[in-house]
Amino acid sequence: MKELKITLFLLTALLAGAACKSQYDTLLASNNVEEKYKAAFEYFNKGRYQKAAALFESMAVLTSGTERDDTVQFYWGLSNYRYKDYFTAESNFNKFINTFPRSPFTEQARYLRIDCLYRSTLRYELDQKPTYEAMNAINEYLRDYPSSEYAGDCQAMLQDLQKRLDTKAYEGAKLYYKMEDYKASRVALRNVLKDNADNFYREDILYYIAMSSYKYAQYSVQDKQKERYLVFVDDYLNFIGEIPESPYRRELDALYARAQRALGKYSGGDERLDAGDREFEEERRSAAKK
Repeated sequence: MKELKITLFLLTALLAGAACKSQYDTLLASNNVEEKYKAAFEYFNKGRYQKAAALFESMAVLTSGTERDDTVQFYWGLSNYRYKDYFTAESNFNKFINTFPRSPFTEQARYLRIDCLYRSTLRYELDQKPTYEAMNAINEYLRDYPSSEYAGDCQAMLQDLQKRLDTKAYEGAKLYYKMEDYKASRVALRNVLKDNADNFYREDILYYIAMSSYKYAQYSVQDKQKERYLVFVDDYLNFIGEIPESPYRRELDALYARAQRALGKYSGGDERLDAGDREFEEERRSAAKK
């Protein structure tokens, strides 16, 4: 008897589920705008965004050109956004923005499209075309809505994306240094700053520029060393002139002292550089032993 009751209960539940599904499918296929419109918002408000999106999509043609047109189109995109289908939502919002540039929903649609684009960007090692697309959309949005409630979020996204581009440029140039191609390394690193003087890694870039010029001089044939050490001296003076308190200062001071001696200009009178050079050498020997 107990088993029969359980079977009946499961059968009833299955039938109810089938009836419910059939009712939704019937509504989805119907041309009754009033019922579909009401049901779509009911599903949306209950958090059933996939079903809501399907209903709003099915109404798009039926409400085209009516007073409900922009509402249906916007909530179609918003339902996909809430469902975390950001690719489809971005397409929805992009179409909405172009179709309804003066709708009350347009500002929010533009921000949500930006968020979709931002979520679709890739880590710095990969193609950065999506990053540029997102940054262009953000800059246009901030130009058109400078006082928007979303302006702070947009600025944060913009900074993160710019840092990603800075990282890609910096790491790409530094690769030459790791490969010990110091001439190419210096050129590549200088080009990074030429393209963007405010690169997030500016201090590191200036350091590796100086290190590249020093090592290029160090490993050059003797008759080329003088002019190449002079390039390092310029890079060193440029570095300490801009960032005198850098953690890299001590190492570069020691290299500067060596370069001066190689140039025949170091007299030993600067006790700070002489002591720094000796201390740096001791640290290098200690590290090598470990």
